[in-house]
Amino acid sequence: MRMDYKVWLGVIAVIMGFIGYVPYFRDISLGKTKPHAFSWLVWGILTGIAFVGQVTSNGGAGAWVTGFTALVCLTIFLFALRKGAKDFPLLDWLSLVGAGIALLLWFVTKDPLGAIILVSIIDALGFIPTFRKSVARPYEETMFTYIMSGLKFVIGIIALTEFSLVNVLYPASLVLNNGAFVILLIVRRKQLHSDKST
Repeated sequence: MRMDYKVWLGVIAVIMGFIGYVPYFRDISLGKTKPHAFSWLVWGILTGIAFVGQVTSNGGAGAWVTGFTALVCLTIFLFALRKGAKDFPLLDWLSLVGAGIALLLWFVTKDPLGAIILVSIIDALGFIPTFRKSVARPYEETMFTYIMSGLKFVIGIIALTEFSLVNVLYPASLVLNNGAFVILLIVRRKQLHSDKST
């Protein structure tokens, strides 16, 4: 019985992810959303690594949403190369290099918990280009997608077969990162709206 409800939660988390990404792809095709290629590349690689870690650590159905997200992130990276943000200032390159160095450290780390801590830090570094872009242009991101991303990982955590720091830490960091980004978008959109009103 316990596994049945975990399986259902895993399926619900993937469906939530799918629902969350549909408007993102629509907005990319309409030119409203301009994803930052660096962020989506880092997220795709890291989420793929985390998925493998969760599967090998008995994550069960809770890992499904992580694997699904890895595939979508890499797909958005490919879209971003054509239709995404084109400005890559020094801070973005430094974030990408920092993420690459941290990935090398992850690769040589034998401790699974240490590796997941590194992956969580790298993911936050990968968010820097998108945060930076969105401070200036907060309407170039589809907020609904980030809300759904945070929520789907909450469900994914509950769906995990085995609760351990290795399984929970990375998706928990994604909940926090997505939540912080949604707050940034709300605040910046309100600021821009009040600036136009005055």
